Amino acid sequence: MNSGKEKSAIAAVANLKCPRCRQGKIFEYSGILGWLPGRFDKMNPTCESCSLRFQVEPGFFYGAMYVSYGFGVGAVAAVWIGLNFLANDPPLWIYMLAVAAVVLLSVPFSYRYARALYLFWFGGVSYDADAPEKFHKHRLHNHA
Repeated sequence: MNSGKEKSAIAAVANLKCPRCRQGKIFEYSGILGWLPGRFDKMNPTCESCSLRFQVEPGFFYGAMYVSYGFGVGAVAAVWIGLNFLANDPPLWIYMLAVAAVVLLSVPFSYRYARALYLFWFGGVSYDADAPEKFHKHRLHNHA
C-alpha cells in the first residue's frame, strides 16, 4: 500500500531505478562492478519489483544516443574550459588527449544515465508506489 510519500524521480534516475516503482534496478550490475567493461551495458529486461518491461519497443533506446551526445558535448566543454583556464591554454595535443581520455572513461556513465533519463522522459510510465504490491498480488493469484 502507498506510504503517502512519493519517491523522487531525480533520486530514482541517480540510482538507476525503475521509473514506475522507483525500486527495481534498471541494470543487472550495480555498484563499482557494474561500471566494468562488459557489465555496464547489461540491462534487466523487466523490473524485479513491478515487472515493468524496460525495452518499451524495438529500437526505443536509439533516442538515448541524443542524450549521450549531450553528455559528450558537456564533457568536451568542461575539458576545454578546464584546460584553457586552469592549465593556461596548453598545446592542441594535450586538449586532444584529455578529451579522448575523458570521453572514453565516461562511456559507462553516459550509456547508463542516457538510457535511464530517456526511459523516464519518453517511456510513457508514471510513478505508482503500489506497483510492486500489485505485481506480487497478481503473481500470487495467477499461481494459485
